[in-house]
Amino acid sequence: MGVARLLAKGWIVFCLFAGAHAFNFALARGEAPAAAAQSIGICLALFAATGLLFAAGFGAFSAGGGKPFLARLKPHHLVPRFNEVVFLLFVAASFAAQVAYAPAMLGGAIPNAVQGAIAAVVPGQVALAARLDACTLDGGRVFAAAFAWLLAIIFVASAVSRIGLTAGLLRLERTLRPSSFGPTVLAGLYGIAAIVGFQLLFVGSAYPWIPCSIYTDLTGAVLIGLAPLALAYLIVTALVTLRASAPEAE
Repeated sequence: MGVARLLAKGWIVFCLFAGAHAFNFALARGEAPAAAAQSIGICLALFAATGLLFAAGFGAFSAGGGKPFLARLKPHHLVPRFNEVVFLLFVAASFAAQVAYAPAMLGGAIPNAVQGAIAAVVPGQVALAARLDACTLDGGRVFAAAFAWLLAIIFVASAVSRIGLTAGLLRLERTLRPSSFGPTVLAGLYGIAAIVGFQLLFVGSAYPWIPCSIYTDLTGAVLIGLAPLALAYLIVTALVTLRASAPEAE
């Protein structure tokens, strides 16, 4: 997958996830649903358009036989593949757990079991729980983060099991739509970004430096519910791109 497409898809998911949380926050403050949807929808559309214009501008400079970016964009390019469908379903499940399940199930057997299992394998979960405890915050945030990490691990395991097929599709796509970056360079870029995200989120280096106020607002909701899944998608993209660039994959 090219950088422009990855940026565009990631930006759309981020905007929709953040917009859904903003709408939920507005309802929790007692705002009328219609008024909240209108104001948030306008801001969301403008915010999304800004990011998509940036991605389109980046894609316009990619190698594409001299054709304009919009001319190279076909309807089937917007259709999500299996990994992307699973990713979107997991994002929706993470959001539902954040807004509906987690706040109502504090201290339950299932949340405690999930939190304990994830804390045993994800150092970032322990770091986040310690930070939220120091901030005297929970409200289901610890379980929501653990559930997001659980979904992220499942997504990586599922996607890696089909990495050969996905890499083959990527190689075929690359012959039809050349990228401005070589396959090895692109895999390296994705790998570096994945390593940085792994250190900040999975290891948990970022959590102690985040102010307590962040965890109570929209930024914190996106960080807890979406960031683990976004990191998982980036890791899978890096692995698929690396596999597609290997000589034995040809």
